[in-house]
Amino acid sequence: MSLPRDIRAFLSHYHGQTDDRQASDNLLFYQNRLRCKPDDLLISEIHQRYATVIHWRKDYNQLEYNHGYIQWLFPIREIGMNFEAQALQPHEAVAMKEDSDVIERVKASYGLLLDFYGMCLLSFEAGLIGRSEGYKARYRNLLQAPHNNLRVTRILKCLSEMGLEHLNAGFLLYVLNEQSEHKQLNTSLLRDSMDRWWANCLRNEADREWIGLTIKKARNGEIFSREKYEASLQRRKELGSFAEPQLESTDA
Repeated sequence: MSLPRDIRAFLSHYHGQTDDRQASDNLLFYQNRLRCKPDDLLISEIHQRYATVIHWRKDYNQLEYNHGYIQWLFPIREIGMNFEAQALQPHEAVAMKEDSDVIERVKASYGLLLDFYGMCLLSFEAGLIGRSEGYKARYRNLLQAPHNNLRVTRILKCLSEMGLEHLNAGFLLYVLNEQSEHKQLNTSLLRDSMDRWWANCLRNEADREWIGLTIKKARNGEIFSREKYEASLQRRKELGSFAEPQLESTDA
């Protein structure tokens, strides 16, 4: 099965697209110097509401039905449904990756959406995820509102652009464990989004191939347990690869 067109563009680093050096809305927004539109909020204000549990974090209807914020929180090289948001430019991605404050804000944005989906980040370094309090209702919403599948694709593409692709692997393998061992998040529509889109939002070819093969094994009945999930992320963190090290032969 051929890859979707947007995934092919993503994997090619959007070959042929130009860099508009005059366009820097995403960089300025994440530097807390520009308000997003149409919500008229700074990134710090969004995160403050999240951190203090006053508005966005527990007002899940705001996150569900407001379609303007997602393009600002997770900018990618593609135009989204909010035409007041700007597509990410290559020079912005470079500057954002080099700015530690920006990366901390991207991490906070990721945490906000993980909570919305019923998940929480247990280890940033490994990308390890667990269930959040009240996850059952959030899982149910994720299955009943499939437009969130498109949001997840955007989030994963953005994390890759920000040099945080290890988080993509942690997310993918977490969902696979939930499907395989616990029969959660396991509708045909979500599996299709995962297998065709999410699992290909990895520019690291070795990681993409390993995760693709692991998903295929699980789809064929092999249990991808929590133990395997944690061990694979730890191996990736320590060795830089998901592949299990080969034992040296003792033959003379």
